[in-house]
This record gives sequence, C-alpha cells and structure tokens, in this order.
Amino acid sequence: MSNTVAITLGLFLLTALAVDTVFFGTEHLLFLGKKLFDLIEWLAFWR
Repeated sequence: MSNTVAITLGLFLLTALAVDTVFFGTEHLLFLGKKLFDLIEWLAFWR
C-alpha cells in the first residue's frame, strides 16, 4: 500500500466518522467499539 492510498483511506474513514457523529450522535461509535473489542477477543481465542 502506497502512502497516497493510505492517506486517502485514512481521510475517508475520518470523514465518515465525523459525518456519522454529526448526524447520528456518538451512540453508534460506542456500539461499534464494543463489538470490535468482542471481535478482537474472539480472534485471540482462536489464535
């Protein structure tokens, strides 16, 4: 992955998070954070 692609992807993700926070609030981010934590624990179990 080149630097240009990484920066573009990072900016896209930050923009998507900002738009989600502005229009829908932070409840979605908290839910996704909890689910991401559960996924990481589940993957660590199968490692």
